[in-house]
Amino acid sequence: MTKVDFYTGVDDKLRTACQLSHKAMQNGLRVLLHTPDENMANSLDQLLWHYPASAFIPHCRNSDSAAADTPVIIDHRSEPFAHSEVLISLHTASLPFFSRFERVIEIVSKDPDDARLGRERYGYYRDRGYELRHFDLSQKQER
Repeated sequence: MTKVDFYTGVDDKLRTACQLSHKAMQNGLRVLLHTPDENMANSLDQLLWHYPASAFIPHCRNSDSAAADTPVIIDHRSEPFAHSEVLISLHTASLPFFSRFERVIEIVSKDPDDARLGRERYGYYRDRGYELRHFDLSQKQER
């Protein structure tokens, strides 16, 4: 069954997505970064070319011919996807295909509306019996 991790209290959802992608990649996992629209997908794509400054995160779009062999994939459309390991969602609602993945990561900012929507997603997963973990990043970012 899919495991769901919530990372809350973040200042910058895209940078956090990059950090988590890098960490997953270092652990040998493949990541799908799923965005709500093309503009956010483009922003994330640009950020991944420069972040982190000390490393490179190989990435491409899901439609790219190299997607099956690339550790990090970016998309804003529906299936099919090149793998089903880790889904990092940058949406405000649970994605209809989330259960296809072994692990789902939900990123929730400090914004009150985003936090409320994050709580709704948490309840959605909890009510359906998914294993949940929560990481409050606001403590780490304030130091």
